[in-house]
Amino acid sequence: MTQEPFLSIVAPCHNEEEGLREFCRRAVAAARSVAGDAFELILVDDGSSDRTWEIISELAADVPQVLGVRLLRNHGHQLASTAGLSASRGERVLLIDADLQDPPELLLMMMPIMERGADVVYGQRTRREGETWFKLASASLFYRALSRLASVTIPRDTGDFRLMSRRVVDILLAMPERDRFIRGMVSWIGGRQVALPYERDARFAGATKYPLRKMINFALDAITSFSTTPLRIATWLGMISACVAISLLVYTFVRWLEGETVTGWSSIMAAVSAFSAIQLICIGIIGEYLGRLVQESKKRPMFMIETILRGGEHAELPTAFPEMNASDKRAALDVAFTSGEFPRAQKSSRIG
Repeated sequence: MTQEPFLSIVAPCHNEEEGLREFCRRAVAAARSVAGDAFELILVDDGSSDRTWEIISELAADVPQVLGVRLLRNHGHQLASTAGLSASRGERVLLIDADLQDPPELLLMMMPIMERGADVVYGQRTRREGETWFKLASASLFYRALSRLASVTIPRDTGDFRLMSRRVVDILLAMPERDRFIRGMVSWIGGRQVALPYERDARFAGATKYPLRKMINFALDAITSFSTTPLRIATWLGMISACVAISLLVYTFVRWLEGETVTGWSSIMAAVSAFSAIQLICIGIIGEYLGRLVQESKKRPMFMIETILRGGEHAELPTAFPEMNASDKRAALDVAFTSGEFPRAQKSSRIG
């Protein structure tokens, strides 16, 4: 059995060929400063269409600590992150994007906080460089709406950039839902979670992988995963509509008793359109929740791994790997790679 590393760094990658080498250089330097050589850098290729996997293969050949994970297709950021976390074995796990907007060097500040007893150290953005006004405004609106709707406290202005203990990662991986909102799921777990304020950098290279359509889908996943408030809003809209409709019927009946005919085709059509719109909104809200229940009930694998790579050695994981518990996943990884142990860092040298 291979010896488990002290630190795992997990980075989902989708078409990141332009900045991936620089990310690896900085992430490896940060990891070595806190863990010596007792770390692993897990790069997850989320169905990239450029040279991302070729670069990961080259990096794995050059750096023994690099572990490449190639998914069969594009699963999206949250499931790619879950795949990387599933392959991690470290006592501490850093989840970070490969676009260098979140500086890997902040690991040097996160590690001492965790040594003092934190279960999670998450980055909280105080400023976002290189973002459009629309992205900033929509992100601000999303986080503030989510904080009011969610049933758990989810810190504002945070992403998935965070350092987690092994216990938190194992609990996170045991949560079975397919429509994942990782930052909310980690908040739901609880424990001692500490914020680390930082200024987010602009992308090192390339373009954002989150266009408006994906941002909207991500927001819907977040809200429906952690709040039933929209269903209550639909209920209240239905009750208000019913009260208005009853009032209109009473008004019409009274006017009929007074011998006056209710006229006004425009007003009738406006009322019909308004009630129809409210009904469709309520049906749409219910449909969002129902659709997610259908997807969960199918119990398909969350992700599918084509191959994993360490050094020049390729390996395949069992088909049931995504559904295994945390200890079985680590055992499967040990079996897949039977050589190449991770040296253990001394506790006094971990935080520099």
